[in-house]
Amino acid sequence: QAQLAESGGGSVKPGDSLRLSCAASGLTLSNYVAGWFRQAPGTEREFVAVINRSGGMTSYADSVKGRFTISRDNAKNAVYLKMNSLKPEDSAVYYCAADKVYRTYNWYPNYWGQGTQVTLSS
Repeated sequence: QAQLAESGGGSVKPGDSLRLSCAASGLTLSNYVAGWFRQAPGTEREFVAVINRSGGMTSYADSVKGRFTISRDNAKNAVYLKMNSLKPEDSAVYYCAADKVYRTYNWYPNYWGQGTQVTLSS
């Protein structure tokens, strides 16, 4: 079965860095546009970052641009999100997602992971 599985979440302090990983199984990730979304309690799920099939083009939400970096390793069938200079407002469940089609506006992928919790605390 096609499946995405996130890992790397945890509790960190403001200003810290964290790297999230997403491992794909049951599908060849190189055939898919991949991205990250996040959702905090009481809020809508929001787009964070996206990367094209070859990894040569990326796009980010304004709230994370300059701090987060999305990357992929198709040989490992994986996508990553490096998060630097973390802020309290970055606390959320982070989801890995993938789809063969990408839309600039209101992109909602077909394949999703179960999410990994990122919590900012002192």
